[in-house]
Amino acid sequence: MEWKNIYRGMLMGTSDLVPGVSGGTIAVILGIYDRLIEAVNGVFSREWKKHIGFFIPLIIGIGAAILLLSQGIHWLLNNYKTPTLFFFLGLIIGVIPFLFKQAGYKENFKGDHYGYMIVSGALVASLAVFNQGDPEAWGSSLSTLQMVLLFLSGWLASMAMILPGISGSLLLLLVGVYPTVIQAVKELQIGRVFVFGLGVLVGLMITSKAIQWVFKRYPSHTYAIIIGLVFGSIIVLYPGIPSLMFLSVIAFVGGLFAAYLLGKVEHT
Repeated sequence: MEWKNIYRGMLMGTSDLVPGVSGGTIAVILGIYDRLIEAVNGVFSREWKKHIGFFIPLIIGIGAAILLLSQGIHWLLNNYKTPTLFFFLGLIIGVIPFLFKQAGYKENFKGDHYGYMIVSGALVASLAVFNQGDPEAWGSSLSTLQMVLLFLSGWLASMAMILPGISGSLLLLLVGVYPTVIQAVKELQIGRVFVFGLGVLVGLMITSKAIQWVFKRYPSHTYAIIIGLVFGSIIVLYPGIPSLMFLSVIAFVGGLFAAYLLGKVEHT
């Protein structure tokens, strides 16, 4: 068992609680994105024993972060939203030089690669202008149709979790189920958590296979798209000129420093 993955999973789980931040981006920062895709596919294959040691500690970490930190992240977003978002902005921006290095852009990138980067970045950035849904649209008692929508939302979120730059939480906001999911986790509403989790599981199984296929066939183009997604997420996450300027600047620098430290720990 790779128990180091518990802390990695906790970082990914924490980021998935923040609208605008992708767990996939954190996996890239940690240098485990390729292995994550491989492990998700491997766990659902005949060779599952090879991947279970990587996958189980990661899932434990993600689950622990979501269960233990959901209230804390919720409190930070309610009381210090801008500095919190600036911390994650620093974290994401801090990983971009590593991404370019990992992609070997000097040797591999040509004009079409930058085109893919621009298009993927623009697609993610466009999420910033969409309606984020009505938090009051879901009542205390869910209908059968709403349960189906909750399952499909889990599927949608799982695709976003595994794609760098696309935030699962942001997509849940866009379809109006984010408050429902957060409330279900905070209050341990087992039925809702199970339905949503089932959607996440199904989505992971399907999405990871597609990503792995693309990575094998078109590695440099895939990196170009991922870098574009990360750039686009910066635009989505940017909250505007902060009112708490000093605290936001400190948080931003802290995010940059955290990215640097993670790079030192994970990539050296």
